[in-house]
Amino acid sequence: MENRKRLPRWMKMQRASGENYTRLKNLVGRHNLHTICTSGNCPNIGECWNRGTATFMILGNICTRRCKFCSVPMGKPIPVDWDEPARVADSVRIMNLKHCVITSVDRDDLEDLGVSLWVAAIRKIKEVNPATTMEVLIPDFQGRNALIQQIIDEKPEVISHNLETVERLTPHVRSRAKYRVSLDVLKYIASSGNVVKSGIMLGLGETEEEILVTMDDLLRAGVKIMTLGQYLQPTMEHMPVIKYVPPEKFEEYHNIGLSKGFSFVESGPLVRSSYNAEKHLFR
Repeated sequence: MENRKRLPRWMKMQRASGENYTRLKNLVGRHNLHTICTSGNCPNIGECWNRGTATFMILGNICTRRCKFCSVPMGKPIPVDWDEPARVADSVRIMNLKHCVITSVDRDDLEDLGVSLWVAAIRKIKEVNPATTMEVLIPDFQGRNALIQQIIDEKPEVISHNLETVERLTPHVRSRAKYRVSLDVLKYIASSGNVVKSGIMLGLGETEEEILVTMDDLLRAGVKIMTLGQYLQPTMEHMPVIKYVPPEKFEEYHNIGLSKGFSFVESGPLVRSSYNAEKHLFR
């Protein structure tokens, strides 16, 4: 049996326990909700849930794509649950969130790729929680601008779409998504004047030069906020970690990103796209 690389000392994570963690876990279960925190095996779940923050995942828990980095189950999705937006909105209210993050699985099985449920969720969250700001971490919607425009029209404070990796590795890491399509999605969102955010994982075999080129590509697309984090292999069936990038290198990329022109760069081994999302809002 193949052994995964041993985690280095800097990859220590906060234990998933505590009063707030238990309260949020019970809330998610009681409302039959999904979070990328659990479905994506996020290493920060203990820290984030203990401070009362979570990233809600709509449109079910089964994705129509099989990306080699992601632990969200792939298969035949369940029918759209039109009560889901109300449950998410109510959970945001109960948690008294000042800022919330919403994401979703890819729903290539649906004619509108799930955008109608997205719109319903954003509207319901705003209706129930008018003082709560929002980041939406959206799929590529196959690059269909008419669908992306429906998200833009709902005016979430931040719109995020992850590039995930450098161009050379994209065909090996992401199943159907394409590097240039994702850049076009980001560029279209930015052209509407929205705050745009994107992120990549490190440790998949990318070179430093490729990371810097990716930064430039994102800046040209109009992205203002960038995240960089360490890829972790969810299971033996997923892509292996090629390298664990040390914290000082992440700090170097943080400084390079700021010098290149990003307004905010969240960079560190345990960083994920929605980590510290509330701090990105006014950048």
